[in-house]
Amino acid sequence: MSTQQYDGQAPVPAQPAAPHPAQQPPAQPAMQQPVGQAPQPGAPLGAGYTSPIPMARSHLGHALLAEWTKIRTVRSTVWTLGVMFVLVVGIGLVTAAGLSGDSFLGMPLLSPGLFGLMLGQLCVITLGVLVISSEYGTGMIRTTLTACPQRGRVLLAKAVVFFLLAFVMTTLACTLTALINDALLSDQTLPSYESRSPLADSFEGGKLVASGGEWLGATVGAGLYVALLGLLSLAVGALLRHSAGAITTMMGLVLLPLVMALFMAGEALQDIREKLIEYSPLNGLASLYRIPMADDPDATGWPLLGGLAVVTLLVLAAAYALLNKRDV
Repeated sequence: MSTQQYDGQAPVPAQPAAPHPAQQPPAQPAMQQPVGQAPQPGAPLGAGYTSPIPMARSHLGHALLAEWTKIRTVRSTVWTLGVMFVLVVGIGLVTAAGLSGDSFLGMPLLSPGLFGLMLGQLCVITLGVLVISSEYGTGMIRTTLTACPQRGRVLLAKAVVFFLLAFVMTTLACTLTALINDALLSDQTLPSYESRSPLADSFEGGKLVASGGEWLGATVGAGLYVALLGLLSLAVGALLRHSAGAITTMMGLVLLPLVMALFMAGEALQDIREKLIEYSPLNGLASLYRIPMADDPDATGWPLLGGLAVVTLLVLAAAYALLNKRDV
C-alpha cells in the first residue's frame, strides 16, 4: 500500500479510493431473529419474541376438562358424595330389613328408598353450592376467569360437569337401594280384606311387584330430581357468591314449604296449605316413589320434575347475566 511522506511526521497510509457504485457488492439481507429467542441489542425494530409453543384456540372441551380436574381433586366432592351414597343405601337397607317381616305394608315396593334420599339430597345441594362459591371464598375465581375470560363458558362447564356427576352418583345409589327393596320386600302378600286397595293391581301371583314406571321414577327420575336441585344450588351460589348464605337459602327452599304447611291449621289457610304441600320439592321427590304428600294418589312426580327444570334454567340465566355484569 502506498504512503505519503510529510515533513516531521510519520508516514500515513493512503486511504483507498471508494469503489464505483456499480462495483459495490449487493446488500446482504437482514438476519431474521431465531424463533424462541429474545431480540439482540441493536436488532431492527419489529424483531419481537415468538413463542416456540404451538398456540391453539381454546374451546368448551378445555373448560370441561379443567372443571372435571378441579371437582375430582378436592376433598369436598369425595366427602359429600360419599356421605350421600352411605345415607341413601344405608338407610334404604335398614328400612327394608326392618319392614321385611310384615305381610303387607300398604305402600309401593320401592317407596322405602325415599327415606334415605330425603337426607342424601342435602349433601348434593351442599356440593352444588361449594362448586362455585368456594372459588369466590378463596379468590380462585380470579385465576379461573383469567385462564378462561369467557365467563359464560366457565359457568356452563361447571354446570355440565357437576350435573352429570351428581346424576350418575345419585342414580347409582337409588338403583342399588331399589334392588335391595325388591329383594327384601317382594314376598309381601295381599290380605283378603285389602282386595280394594289401590295396590291390588301391583300384586302378581300373590306377590308385590313394581311396574316399569315405578322403577323409572325411583331410579332415573329420582337421580334427575336431586341432580337438578344440586344444579339449582350451583346457580344460587353463583348469584350470592357466599357458601353459608347459598346453602341456607337452598335448605329453606327445600324444607320450609312443607314445614310451614304443617303449622297452617284452620279452614282459612287450607288452600295455601295444599299448594305449599303440592309444590314443595319434597312432595315432588315423594311422588316419584308413588307416595305423594299431596292429596293426589295418581301423582307421578314427572310434572314437578319439569317445573324444577324450568326454574333451574331461569336461575342459571340470571346467574350468567350477573356473572358477566359485575366484577369478581
